[in-house]
Amino acid sequence: MDLFLNLVASGLVIGSVYGLIGMSFAIIFRTTGVLNFAQGEVMMLVAYTAWTLTHTLLFPFWLLVPSTIVLAALIGMAVERLFIRPMTGQPIFAIVMVTIGIAITLRSLTTLVWGHEFEGFSVPFSGGVVEIGPVFLLTEQLAVLILFAAVSLMTWAFFRFSRVGMAMRATSQDETAALLMGVDSRRMSSFAWAISAIVSGLAGVMVSVLFARAPDMWHFGLKSFPAAILGGLDSPIGAGFGGLIIGVIGELSAGYVWNGLKEISGLILIIVILMVRPYGLFGEKELERV
Repeated sequence: MDLFLNLVASGLVIGSVYGLIGMSFAIIFRTTGVLNFAQGEVMMLVAYTAWTLTHTLLFPFWLLVPSTIVLAALIGMAVERLFIRPMTGQPIFAIVMVTIGIAITLRSLTTLVWGHEFEGFSVPFSGGVVEIGPVFLLTEQLAVLILFAAVSLMTWAFFRFSRVGMAMRATSQDETAALLMGVDSRRMSSFAWAISAIVSGLAGVMVSVLFARAPDMWHFGLKSFPAAILGGLDSPIGAGFGGLIIGVIGELSAGYVWNGLKEISGLILIIVILMVRPYGLFGEKELERV
């Protein structure tokens, strides 16, 4: 039982990272209908920027967090304004291809500026151990779980109660009707990219704290995409919980069956689930009147 609980805890930690990045995929898709395949690279760029703030410019932690949030929002809005907005009216496939180009550009830019070295990311709460019954967690692992819970709650409340969140939901459901009601769809798109960059950027910082600031961090974007598919691309909260499910299933399959299953068990689960619910566990089925 101790092994099971520790595997579940470990799965929840890595699943929280997948879930946060999966939520960032879903936030953009829910608002604009665009799949952003540069999400992992945006996450990496924010994490590298945060590392520079704390290790080069010596920002204290209390200033690092709000500064990272602001910078992430600016990065997301800049990407949307420079690359996505000029594609308005173009086929979705063309926009998706643009996001792939953005991914390659950001990946190259990051390594050009910061190099290929792996660097640790130290924060004040690093290095401690928390014992919860038979489960042992590092303090940074516990921080990831807390961050996931906080972001999930704030994302749910934002889309459920805030005027901007409701306007973004209205834009995703019927852009023409939203425009007639005075909603600026371009502004909603900009907000979506900003919020998405904040969520994935915070996940990137925690990846750096857990492992290291590394030039291959963008892989977490690819690993998190199945979480968004499993939970439902039109459901940010569902995408978050999809990440938890994939993380836990991966750790349990590696711990009890074979370590090689860790990378593919989530994909197997997705295939099974999508055969039953093509729109994901928490996604909404689209109904069209003919």
